[in-house]
Amino acid sequence: MSRAAIAIVAVIAVVLLVTVGAIVLTTSRSAPQPAAQANGTRVAFYGDSYTLGTGASARSKRWSTVICRERGWTEFNHSTNGLGFINNRAELRIDEPAQVIADKPDIVFITMGLNDNFSYDTSAKQIHAQIGTDFRRLKTALPDARFIVVEPFWYTDQRPTSLGVIIRWVKEAASDIDADYIPGASRWIEHHPEWMASDGLHPNDAGYAEMAKRMDMELSRLGL
Repeated sequence: MSRAAIAIVAVIAVVLLVTVGAIVLTTSRSAPQPAAQANGTRVAFYGDSYTLGTGASARSKRWSTVICRERGWTEFNHSTNGLGFINNRAELRIDEPAQVIADKPDIVFITMGLNDNFSYDTSAKQIHAQIGTDFRRLKTALPDARFIVVEPFWYTDQRPTSLGVIIRWVKEAASDIDADYIPGASRWIEHHPEWMASDGLHPNDAGYAEMAKRMDMELSRLGL
């Protein structure tokens, strides 16, 4: 082969290498990226230890985080151990509704009420009044948010009379602000001691998994 022919072959080889390299580089840069989990929906929770996830081995196991992760929602969870509409509110000096409002959520979950059973005998009137006050305050501050009110959770097979009364008050307040209402949550872990953490008060990972399953079913019913 002549020197001229060899030179032509070399030039062609270089051109092919550059072209292939450019194709590979372009393909690499333009490859579609995995879709982000978050879809922009901001979801805030006004709740107690059962929404905080106390008793779970990790926050990722709590029902609120599970349903948000599955739906690509951004979770804002200010839930507090021992807090009720009235119970421990003055002592803890926590204003969860204010925190929820500051989050500017698209969806608000209200899962409060369990701990107020422990204050019912001395503060029933105050509890009833505060439920309505909190609901109206949140609705006024967040008129475009979708509200999902969950029947107060409960933790034993024995049910005090106060529980039924507080459940009724919460349901009525939900209706007053045109919120979606999820019934039956006080019985979701009933008769299943194996779903309780070692403290006997809160769900364990299996308990929260069951709560997430039940919540998922209810949200699907609501089109969420």
